[in-house]
Amino acid sequence: MTKSRIAAVDVGNDSIKAIFGELDYEVNIPNIIARDTEDRPVIGIEELDNKDPLEGIHLKVHSPALKENNAIYRVGHLATKSGSAEELDPGSSKSEEDQPLVMLLATLALDAAREENQSVFPREKNVIDANYTLGTGLPLREVKEGKDVGYRSKLAGSVHQVEFLVTPKFQGLKVNIKFNEVKVYPEGFAAYINLVMDNDLKVINKDLIDKRILIQDIGGLSTDIAVIRNRNVDDDKAQGFNLGVSEALESIREEIRSKHGIELDSRRDVVDIITRKNNRNHIMVKGNRTSVHDITDHILLELAKKQYRLLRNMWLKNSQTEICYFVGGGSNVLKDYLKTLNNNLDGYNIEFFEDEKESIWMMANAYYKLITDHVRKTEKKKAPKEPVKK
Repeated sequence: MTKSRIAAVDVGNDSIKAIFGELDYEVNIPNIIARDTEDRPVIGIEELDNKDPLEGIHLKVHSPALKENNAIYRVGHLATKSGSAEELDPGSSKSEEDQPLVMLLATLALDAAREENQSVFPREKNVIDANYTLGTGLPLREVKEGKDVGYRSKLAGSVHQVEFLVTPKFQGLKVNIKFNEVKVYPEGFAAYINLVMDNDLKVINKDLIDKRILIQDIGGLSTDIAVIRNRNVDDDKAQGFNLGVSEALESIREEIRSKHGIELDSRRDVVDIITRKNNRNHIMVKGNRTSVHDITDHILLELAKKQYRLLRNMWLKNSQTEICYFVGGGSNVLKDYLKTLNNNLDGYNIEFFEDEKESIWMMANAYYKLITDHVRKTEKKKAPKEPVKK
């Protein structure tokens, strides 16, 4: 019987965060793809097998779940170097676009092809048969619209094949991906689970367990605000909005290009400029360090004001809320602006995660907790019961 490996995958609009197995592997890949041809030119082809596969992901994806089947892509870091790089557009749905599926399948294939997993999945020549038990999520808005059902069936009902083309170490490998089970969680609920529970779903934050909480998850394309009451997400009051940081990042990228003549490869480059520890809000122009604070400041402040209005409106509708947690990569980008607005205006009880990794990895961690707990419970039910002693 083929083993099924646990995978918890957060298909974020900025990047894919994934945790595998018994916490033995994690990966973070920029969510960028670019259509490509089968033979991409490589300088130093003989060194290909010494490079990191994540730096040169080049593959063909065959899946009945895709609108464009058998397409060839550059993925992640390699795609940022392409003139035809694609990032998700504001207003698009994760459950209906090809890009999130391509990224998800590519991430699973990268795990399956690792040498460490040769004993986990059967291999015959260059073909790997991989089986996963997947925990992932969708924005609250899409779950409320029932799109999680179709998304789950697209994944679980088919065999998907990823063929590595000119990819370091994995060139020529084909990975057939099947799912033992797929669980799709609403992102707001997942954030709550991660806040209050450990990997065994035991309560670690007793102060929060019975509080009325808002969780504002700011992503690239959308914002989810979960309303937590009596240890559950209030589905009627929770809301999703088509407002994320991607549009603001594109505006910053465009203004930098227009004012300084500098072409940044992707939104990820913009995020790096505005969040890094050293030389924040600076770029290199003709070899000179140049501030772009004037550009980033006015664009991000406007977005922070819109996010703050969402918070204010939700708090008014849920007046007995005790605290709001800001989570997600977008919260990390807007943290300083939101704190300043709150100090100058309403003074709500709001909280951010000072540990950037904890905030960015929150969803993947939550999916891991939920899917491993589900697997444990399933195995317990299947286990033969001990005979009752007379």
